[in-house]
Amino acid sequence: MFSRIMIPVDLAHAGRLEKALKVAADLARHYEAELVYVGVTTNEPSSVAHTPQEFKQKLAAFAETQADTHGVRGRAHVITSHDPAVELDEGLIQASEDLKADLVVMATHIPNLSDRIWSSHGGTLAKQADASVFLVRGE
Repeated sequence: MFSRIMIPVDLAHAGRLEKALKVAADLARHYEAELVYVGVTTNEPSSVAHTPQEFKQKLAAFAETQADTHGVRGRAHVITSHDPAVELDEGLIQASEDLKADLVVMATHIPNLSDRIWSSHGGTLAKQADASVFLVRGE
């Protein structure tokens, strides 16, 4: 049913993604699908990495560790953006198309008042991406 599963990850908040990472790995094992860990970075230094190359190395290491831990095929895919806060939705939609992902598993927050005004990243992806989207609520 699914052959390539994309999971967006924010390395600065990887600890909050455990539930979504487990769901994605379970689905990847069940369907024998490839799992692609997608991260977004800028050309500017951040709290995660000083350069896009350093970010790429960290995301690749994260993907390898996750894949080994969960017994799945996995790899990293980096999106470089001028302004991730503004371009995140568009970047994730484009990545899902470029990767030919047929499922996106994404961590999300509990809805709040601001979600009535601004769509969440997961909500936007679910509305606009060609892939199925599985939103996993955090704690």
